[in-house]
Amino acid sequence: MAKNNTVYYGTGKRKTSIAKVKLVPGKGKITVNGKDVHEYLPYETLVMDLVQPLDLTNTREIFDVEVSVKGGGFSGQTGAIRLGITRALLEYDKPNEGSENSFRKLLKPAGFITRDSRIKERKKPGLKKARRAPQFSKR
Repeated sequence: MAKNNTVYYGTGKRKTSIAKVKLVPGKGKITVNGKDVHEYLPYETLVMDLVQPLDLTNTREIFDVEVSVKGGGFSGQTGAIRLGITRALLEYDKPNEGSENSFRKLLKPAGFITRDSRIKERKKPGLKKARRAPQFSKR
């Protein structure tokens, strides 16, 4: 159970999205920008991706998750929320960090702790996109 009604915070980033996540002891309700997660995200696969850290650590029914996210699209926002949830869970699990059954030992091999640093490459002069050159014409 969550320790003495403390609130745990985590910030996640992905592409151009930034998510501020707050884990509050509760029944497992997830709220994104004031709306229910199923109402906010259009695809069930995104919701499944978002709750993976909670499912892996068996804390889905222990915490209510409140998220404030901005920037990017749904995919980037989902990735940012997932990283924010992971960081908040690590904050919650700080006293057990070195022990055998710590959250870090579960989340690290699953790849949830590492921030996905891939962002859109900038457009270069003389090109149509970052790397796409104009069509070559011989005549």
